[in-house]
Amino acid sequence: MIIVQLSDLHVGSQFQPEIFDTVVKEVNELNPDVIVITGDLTNEGMMKEYEECKSLLTQFNTKKILSISGNHDYRNTGYLLFKNFFPFETVNELNDDIVLVTLGTARPDRNEGEVGYRQNLWLERTMKKYKDKVKILAMHHHLVAIPDTGSDQLTVIDAGDVLRTILDTGVDLVLCGHKHRPWIWNFGKLMVVNAGAATSERVRGLFENTYNIITIVDKQIKVDLKIVGGKRVPIDDIVNNYSQFGDE
Repeated sequence: MIIVQLSDLHVGSQFQPEIFDTVVKEVNELNPDVIVITGDLTNEGMMKEYEECKSLLTQFNTKKILSISGNHDYRNTGYLLFKNFFPFETVNELNDDIVLVTLGTARPDRNEGEVGYRQNLWLERTMKKYKDKVKILAMHHHLVAIPDTGSDQLTVIDAGDVLRTILDTGVDLVLCGHKHRPWIWNFGKLMVVNAGAATSERVRGLFENTYNIITIVDKQIKVDLKIVGGKRVPIDDIVNNYSQFGDE
């Protein structure tokens, strides 16, 4: 199975149409089973941005697109629009071996994220139902702080509670966005993967637009970083060659 993780499109004032065209071409060549967009599809949560984004996403050829709201999507009461434009299921059994669960971490007029007690309890009960599957959790806000993202290191404010649930229920992979900085924290069985900004002009770390490609074969997970219009490398290379990537 091939899953493409896009994040932080920021359709609106930060959006780069020519970069998006390249993303569409590259992703369609991969023929992914699923595309997961981990938040900030729009820049200001405005109706015209939602309309444009909805139209743009029709260019992707895939069986399923899962879109998660980000803090920018919630601006200007955009949370009232999101589910109308991008309805989705919170629990997605992608095949006999893989389940992908989404969490909403955005809150109106707040940049920081929160899962909340009730949603965390729901997550625990849900993940425990899938003992023999590869379990993927997708959310917008970063769960663990990331290098090169300045002084704003605030994760979801209840990250400790969420991490406990994730570890207790055997989650294999967490997909996050928000910080526009690709990165991976590999904790053995658990991988926490952050996506860079796919089409926003505000990029960090590599100073290029990126997205992630997740390949799962026989329950084994491999995550690659794809620079838009450039190379594809294992995302672990960012950590293993940190100074090298920082000098590029």
